[in-house]
Amino acid sequence: MSKHLALLISAILFCTLFLTAQTGKIDRKKLVLRHTIRHAETTPFSPLSVGNGRFAFTADITGLQSFPEHYEPGIPLGTQSDWGWHYPLNPRGFKVSDSYKPYQVGDRQVNYAYRYTANMDTFKAKASDWLRESPHRIHLGMIGLEMVKKDGSTVSITDLQNPQQELNLWTGQMSSTFAIEGQSVKVETLGNPDLDGVSVRISSSLLREGRLKIKIRLPLGVPQRLSYSFAQNQSHQSALLTQKNHRALLSHQQDNDRYYLGIRHSEGQIQAGDAHTWLIIPGSNKERFELSVVFNQKEFPLNRIPNYDSIQTANAKSWSRFWKSGGAVDFSQCTDPRAKELERRVVLSQYLTRINCAGTLPPQETGLTYNSWNGKFHMEMHWWHGVHFPMWQRAEYLRAQMPYYANIVEKAKATAQMQGYAGVRWPKMTGPKGDESPSSIGPFLIWQQPHYIYLVELLYRDKPNKNTLKKYQDLVFATAEFMASYARWDEKRQQYILGPALIPAQENFRPETTINPPFELTYWRWALRTAQEWRKRAGLNPEPKWQKVIDNLAPLATRDGLYLFSENAVDSYVDSSFLHDHPMIAGTLGMLPPSPEVDPAVLEKSLNALWDIWDWQSTWGWDYPMLAMSAAYLKKPDWAVSYLSMKTVKNTYLTNGHNYQRFDLSIYLPGNGGLLAAVALLCTKDGWPKDGQWAVRWEKLKSL
Repeated sequence: MSKHLALLISAILFCTLFLTAQTGKIDRKKLVLRHTIRHAETTPFSPLSVGNGRFAFTADITGLQSFPEHYEPGIPLGTQSDWGWHYPLNPRGFKVSDSYKPYQVGDRQVNYAYRYTANMDTFKAKASDWLRESPHRIHLGMIGLEMVKKDGSTVSITDLQNPQQELNLWTGQMSSTFAIEGQSVKVETLGNPDLDGVSVRISSSLLREGRLKIKIRLPLGVPQRLSYSFAQNQSHQSALLTQKNHRALLSHQQDNDRYYLGIRHSEGQIQAGDAHTWLIIPGSNKERFELSVVFNQKEFPLNRIPNYDSIQTANAKSWSRFWKSGGAVDFSQCTDPRAKELERRVVLSQYLTRINCAGTLPPQETGLTYNSWNGKFHMEMHWWHGVHFPMWQRAEYLRAQMPYYANIVEKAKATAQMQGYAGVRWPKMTGPKGDESPSSIGPFLIWQQPHYIYLVELLYRDKPNKNTLKKYQDLVFATAEFMASYARWDEKRQQYILGPALIPAQENFRPETTINPPFELTYWRWALRTAQEWRKRAGLNPEPKWQKVIDNLAPLATRDGLYLFSENAVDSYVDSSFLHDHPMIAGTLGMLPPSPEVDPAVLEKSLNALWDIWDWQSTWGWDYPMLAMSAAYLKKPDWAVSYLSMKTVKNTYLTNGHNYQRFDLSIYLPGNGGLLAAVALLCTKDGWPKDGQWAVRWEKLKSL
């Protein structure tokens, strides 16, 4: 055999193996099960959750919420839902206009919902606080074990012997075991795939001895991080409405907001305990007890509450169906030591976004686990929460959230009109009814505005038909109308400009002076061009005003061959006040597709310059995926992996898969969603390193 022929055969074999590594069929069950969570941690950062996307239940090491105080400094034990909100009474009649503060925009004054402090204006400060906290998400109910030792004292978390916990991601079942004075306890915990509830099976001789009860506490809903308070018992009401045939109905009311708990249990009785506390006392002579609880806004027919076995079957089918659908990525044939951890993060992120971010509303940044920003959602984060679903061919989860925009369109239209603009201006921080929350930052952001066009464009690519166009085109056009009218004509420059008053996605800029940040400029053009394409699909002519803005919007500002972080930030790479938070120049290519206005060579040079001077500890969980996506388009695969694996506090992924940020933001789902988007993009753009260590296999992924 000639030397050349041998080399040719070797090359063919290498290519065949490489392609097989990329495209060979993945054993999905094996992939998921190798990331089954097994731990014995009682640290406050170790809770696990079950849920269905609209509802989630977060449990401690006992499989229930037995020791909530222990977990409060880390990840609180939440029971939250899409519908679980409290609308505080408003005796002073506060309204958004009470927080307005005028800002100069060109030659006119424009009002923004501003967060006043008491030293500025006492009334406006109280109005601002009330508006930020109303409505707020609530904790629906704490379900835990009450156990006593042989001497009659109450069991504490330090009394648990040999605690072990496992979460089987393939079936969605949590199993927890421990011992009390040598007597074993096993708790199996399930979410309900169809109803908003949780089901448990408890096995222990402590049941027969009467030393284990189930305790349900209905706390006061509060806007703060925990979302619950066991104080102020007179501020809410709870009652046992029905108890018959091992079923019961509880009600809980706070002001005008009321909801119900439907309960099905094994032999036993429910008794009132302390205020807003209900004890389920299992029957004697049994060492197994089953409990199913359904939370609902209306009285729930108790005969519809399924038993544990039926929920176990339905839950396993639901999770198996989820894992078998959509995309999958397998890193098992990679030899780079970072690959194993990336795969763990990817698998756990799919689970966490499925239970926290797949409801009918845009998610809050902490999902359905505990409150961040009073439980409200940040609309600029909807990109990070949502785009990965269609990229992983699970577009139905994003599709279910899009009617929210139509539901709040009148308020978005009113905001635009109040400020003198056309179309609809989408809010930044809001709740189910779409009211803007006063802030010194939020109302000045604009990068949430094009998201609607981006998200429905992904849905159109998933289902490119007339029904999709008809469903979304009106709001695409209304969104673009605002964007075109927001861009301000500068006669002297003969250009359209963005800002002031504006705060970019890199939030360390003043609204009074910021002009033409690069990411927002690029996103504005892309969205208006896409809106024009939607007009074409609908058989309409291009909109002249939109086209004028597209053609005449200011270019991205540069200095010394580098992209500035905003046109007025001429010392972007020198002034340390600019070198922290989100490095948004990366978003101009990666989050967004290539455009004529973004020069890849300039962007590469700019990102290269940031490596040694950026304050990476100030970045956030979605910054690393954003940078990795940019690196993929720049054909810098080594950069991409380095970004995704960067050793910073906010790129930490806990045992449970949550993306840790800081002490009061111990989970951060935009980071999980961003990771999934970035990995999908790297796969579909052939963006993994070519050093022989990244034989990544993937299936059913789509690019942006």
